[in-house]
Amino acid sequence: METFFDLPLKESRLKELEDITGKTEFWDNADSAQKILKEQAQIKNTIDEWKSLSSNLEDIEVLEELSLEERDEESSKEVKGALSEIEIKVVNLEFKRILGEPDDRSNAIVSINAGAGGTEAQDWAEILLRMYLRYAERNGFKSEIVEYQQGDEAGLKSTTFLVEGDYSFGYLKGESGVHRLVRISPFDSNKRRHTSFASVFVSPQIDDSIEVDIDEKDLRIDTYRASGAGGQHVNKTDSAIRITHAPSGVVVSCQNERSQRQNKETAMKILRARLYELEREKRREKLDELNSTKKEIGWGSQIRSYVLHPYRMIKDHRTDFETGNVDPVLDGDLNEFIKSYLLYSSDQKTN
Repeated sequence: METFFDLPLKESRLKELEDITGKTEFWDNADSAQKILKEQAQIKNTIDEWKSLSSNLEDIEVLEELSLEERDEESSKEVKGALSEIEIKVVNLEFKRILGEPDDRSNAIVSINAGAGGTEAQDWAEILLRMYLRYAERNGFKSEIVEYQQGDEAGLKSTTFLVEGDYSFGYLKGESGVHRLVRISPFDSNKRRHTSFASVFVSPQIDDSIEVDIDEKDLRIDTYRASGAGGQHVNKTDSAIRITHAPSGVVVSCQNERSQRQNKETAMKILRARLYELEREKRREKLDELNSTKKEIGWGSQIRSYVLHPYRMIKDHRTDFETGNVDPVLDGDLNEFIKSYLLYSSDQKTN
């Protein structure tokens, strides 16, 4: 994990990168140049954030001294408000420190698949899609649906969407797993309670510099007509692409581009990201086997329950964090669940 608050180290690295970008041969390798510029921008942003916080804190200290000397109640309130804002920013910086894995700053590719149960599970998958799209919107991330398979009567069977923004994978990576819903079914005329499942898988959008070995002979490529309740995200044409990777069983689709070629390129990027994350997951599982006290968290495990009847509660089974205020969560307010998982994950690494 990187030393996030080591300012001298970051300033030294920024100087190195500035020297590199100033060389005449810098643009000889465009891919390498882009990676360097990205790292440079990220480090500069971190330095600027920290310096801004330090400067604001110094200003507040001066204001606090004046308010105490003059016994100015308005200035005292202003100091308290400013300190609260700084506290929030420091907490956000702390979570960025926790998000120190190489892929954490990447965009996220999120897939949702309805479990067994027909319409109930497909409707639940649609609810999860809305929840994550609202989360992205709330946090200033850009989202784009690249594949959507409509449910038989309601909801969806599967969908894949891209979440773009700094640290979007880092924040969403803990959402991978099975999500369980308990509610009175809106599709059951007898108003019985139903339990539904949907799986979520999150992988980082990897850049072209990362090699993922894919043999064309292992791929089955099918074309089909795009359909479903994708709204403006889905073009109803014959250009949709589905790629099946035989050795892993991974299936990816794309239907939002205007041509088969573009859809195939996007689908291949998603496939590379999926295979890359699956390999990372295998390595993590092998490391976890060395420590039997670690709680197993893998693809297919139930990570969270959303209970709407007979009581209202959402609980994460890994961290034990829970809330009875379910509506904001289903409307995308996932920050407390995500932060509790990141803290839990960080503690697991240090234990």
